[in-house]
This record gives sequence, structure tokens and C-alpha cells, in this order.
Amino acid sequence: MRKRLIAGTAAGFALALSGAVPAVADSHEAQLSVLHGVPGLTVDVYVNGDLTLDDFEPGDLAGPLALPAGTYTVAITAADAADDSAPAIGPVDLPLEAGKNYTAVAHLDAEGNPTAALFTNDISNTAAGEGRLTVRHTAAAPAVDILAGGAPVLTDVVNGQEGVLNLPAGTVSAAVALADTTEPAIGPADVTVAEGVNTIVYAWGSAADGNLDLAIQTIDGLHSAPAGVPSGELGLAAQQSSTPWVVGAALLAAAGVAFAVRRQTVSVKND
Repeated sequence: MRKRLIAGTAAGFALALSGAVPAVADSHEAQLSVLHGVPGLTVDVYVNGDLTLDDFEPGDLAGPLALPAGTYTVAITAADAADDSAPAIGPVDLPLEAGKNYTAVAHLDAEGNPTAALFTNDISNTAAGEGRLTVRHTAAAPAVDILAGGAPVLTDVVNGQEGVLNLPAGTVSAAVALADTTEPAIGPADVTVAEGVNTIVYAWGSAADGNLDLAIQTIDGLHSAPAGVPSGELGLAAQQSSTPWVVGAALLAAAGVAFAVRRQTVSVKND
């Protein structure tokens, strides 16, 4: 599945939202990113009745945006809809609190129906020498197990759930299998766990339709003193054009687990 991230998307999103702030909002801000995880559906995104993202394609990730705290009403329509009166998803209310970091995801539920979810991203400091892995199951797929060395170390992860782990920085390898099996459905592959970075992995798409895919969002700047200096920025990694998609998994070598896949990476500087 072709991936893209339009260079101007985040800027346009920010400009649109600047005119769509809640009627009552204080001077404090929240950070919001938006991921489109519904395959085969190009959409428009309306916020508080205003067109905010135009022709938003599956796999696109926009943001982060600094927004006044408050509740935003989001409706997702088919591309080029006249307005938001007949949304494909929503409208849904997104309550954003000052000082927090969020990702809103349009995705399929376990039965394959379009839905939306708001996740709060963990931006607390990591210990020196550690990174963070967040795993989110937002695909129309059954529960999965995460395998380490061919054995399950995290079991029955279902749609809408997430797991958050702090682990030593380094390279780890694992695989993903359907629950109660040990035959990898994704992976195995190596993933780098970076110090002071929250790597957030989204499984999206449909197992029944054979279009499962994954996206990675990273939030850096989470070092604890005297650890390293934040170095991330908003950007798009080079596409892996030689294969349809590149998948993998990540696990805690000594004490836990998560999975990750490299398809496209958006790096976010945490202020």
C-alpha cells in the first residue's frame, strides 16, 4: 500500500484548526496528532464544522499541533464532501487537556466497522539509558500474541488496547502471531529502541481483506537528566519501495515486550 505524508499537511492542519478552537478555551495547550487507519478510504476531516484535512489518505499521520485545551468535535467524511452533514465516522468529541499529548486515530474495530479513538501519549521522562515502546492494536484483526524466541511473552492483545513499556535502549527482535499460535504473522525483525524516545506503533487495516499495515509515530525529548539532548524533528523517513511493507516487532530483552514495524516514521519533538 502506497504511503505518503504531504509536507504541508501539518502546516495546513494547524492553520485550519486555528480557526476551529473551542468556544471556551484557556491559554494552555495540548498536543494533537491525527492518524488515518481506515484502508481504501480517502477522507476529509472536519473540526468544529470546518474542513481541516483535505484528501487525507490511509496511513497519513498529521501533527503534532499545539491547540488550546478544550473539546473539539471531529467528523470524517468521504473525500470532497460538500460538508460534514453525512460523516463516515463521527462526529466524535475529543476532550484535550492542557499539557497532554494525544493521537486521534480513525480505524476499523475488530468487526471491520469504521470508528475513532483518542489515545493519550505517555510523555513522562524515561530513565537514563532507556526508551519507551507503546503498542496499539487498531486493526480489524483478532487478538494477537507477541513472540520472543518463538515463545509468547504478551498474549491476547485485542483491538482498542495498548501496552506501554520502558526498556533499555538497543536493538531487539520479535514477532507477532495470532493468539495461541507460534507461527509469525508479522516478522520477525529487528527494531531500535532509542533513549528518551516513545516509539508508538499502530497496527491498522483488515486481516480479512489482507491489507494489514502498521505505522510508527515517535515522540522524543523524554530524557531524564543528565541523559542526551533531544534531536527529533517532524519528518518522513525514506520509503521502503522494494517491498510492499516492512514489518517487525520489538520486545524487552529481560522483562517485558512490545512490537513495532518500520513502514513510515514521523518524528515529533516534545517541547
